[in-house]
Amino acid sequence: MLKISELAMPRTRKVTTLCNGRREVWTDYEEAKAYFLELMMSTDGEEHERAECVYIQLMHGLDECSDADK
Repeated sequence: MLKISELAMPRTRKVTTLCNGRREVWTDYEEAKAYFLELMMSTDGEEHERAECVYIQLMHGLDECSDADK
């Protein structure tokens, strides 16, 4: 069990994304999620898949998210 409840955790935290060769450091996690959701919804094909990959990682709470296959 967590010592600090999720509600007490700060809403903003730093996350790094790497999508389509572009590395970006976000200071607001929710802003990054909103950006990649919008990008995913407004594109198709490979660009959609790249944005979706990063968005899924963001949804899982990772601090570093990438569209690259590992």
